[in-house]
Amino acid sequence: MTTMTEASVREFKMPDVGEGLTEAEILKWYVQPGDTVTDGQVVCEVETAKAAVELPIPYDGVVRELRFPEGTTVDVGTPIITVDVSGGAAPAGAAPAAEAPAAAAPAPQEEAPSVGSGRQPVLVGYGVATTSTKRRPRKGPETPAAAAPAAPAAQALQSELNGHGGAPAAVDRPRPLAKPPVRKLAKDLGVDLAAVTPTGPEGIITREDVHAAAAPQQAPAPVEPAAPAPAARPAAVAPAAVSYDGARETRVPVKGVRKATAQAMVGSAFTAPHVTEFVTVDVTRTMKLVDELKQDKDLQGLRVNPLLLIAKALLVAVKRNPEINASWDEAAQEIVLKHYVNLGIAAATPRGLIVPNIKDAHDKTLPQLAEALGELVATAREGKTSPAAMQGGTLTITNVGVFGVDTGTPILNPGESAILAVGAIKLQPWVHKGKVKPRQVTTLALSFDHRLVDGELGSKVLADVAAVLEQPKRLITWA
Repeated sequence: MTTMTEASVREFKMPDVGEGLTEAEILKWYVQPGDTVTDGQVVCEVETAKAAVELPIPYDGVVRELRFPEGTTVDVGTPIITVDVSGGAAPAGAAPAAEAPAAAAPAPQEEAPSVGSGRQPVLVGYGVATTSTKRRPRKGPETPAAAAPAAPAAQALQSELNGHGGAPAAVDRPRPLAKPPVRKLAKDLGVDLAAVTPTGPEGIITREDVHAAAAPQQAPAPVEPAAPAPAARPAAVAPAAVSYDGARETRVPVKGVRKATAQAMVGSAFTAPHVTEFVTVDVTRTMKLVDELKQDKDLQGLRVNPLLLIAKALLVAVKRNPEINASWDEAAQEIVLKHYVNLGIAAATPRGLIVPNIKDAHDKTLPQLAEALGELVATAREGKTSPAAMQGGTLTITNVGVFGVDTGTPILNPGESAILAVGAIKLQPWVHKGKVKPRQVTTLALSFDHRLVDGELGSKVLADVAAVLEQPKRLITWA
């Protein structure tokens, strides 16, 4: 990863952090030219098509140059930072990454998502990709004038908006949180994001916030009429223009995990013949068991919820119907039966969909499964899910019920044979013991690859999951 450019200067190259990926986007620099670094110190955070990961520097020294600004997508193997390992100070003329020559650091076509001074929840992968990720060739500067230095005032404003480059601020303050289109809007309207009061979730600045801040600045000056106004008469009512926030369209670049997820889902939908079956089931007893388990001393401090028992029910169904746990080998024209279950749990995050999986879930007791689910959720929320945690899945559960949705037709995770969608659990009228009573009811949907799972096998698995959730004592009798 390193090469010698001078006797005492080393280059750190963008590594392949995710099994054959070709590029990564620099999300955040944790060091600046002149900073002292030590072997193993994290210097930046990057996002690939599978994960957001932190990169440690492999030697001691002083940062000489950051080759690329935040938000730039860089090919694997390209030097991104140089370090003077002789122990001397960085050259006085060393410029921040944002002011590097265009030839060394071409400007990205779109700005990167905002990253504040503290770690924000990040999206980290989606499963095993079926195609490699390539980026489009970037355009160089249109004219030499385009690369000319900006005026000092404009340069200061650009530095504030982009969060990098320019002279150090007298007071170190957190970078305002805003999405790329909102940052561009603020730049176009001349609004300082640091002075905007955010109203979005987790302190994110919205388009409405920017427009509200710009309104006083953009109030039109009164215009004197060229001639006396005509006599008063009924005014015609002009139709109002259809506009929500002043912008007709917003374009959001598809890159990183969202781009890889889109490619994987298209590949899965048009490669594996999907079949989806549905069943509506009374889960009142399961909900009562959840309440009882929350009071169990053996499960104290663990994440106990309906998803835990649904996961256990699916594992019991797989044990009774092991052929469901398989994959299709296109090259060999073989069905590969898996004698282990790496259970994926689909999760939606601000950067897209991720599907980390619990390794060897079939061997775990209920407390162990609860602990693994809790760690999986906590790690995803902190944005620390590793690429390895999203590889090797065999089956997946997606809980659309958390959004109030009754059911859906989920698309298979690439390389897997089945995915179970769980709908919202609602109190509904239900015939129970010959009488109509209010019961807790949900709808399950199982999508499976019809090349290796026929209708009988898929139906048995779905029926077994439903049976366990209707009568959770089967967790004991069928285990």
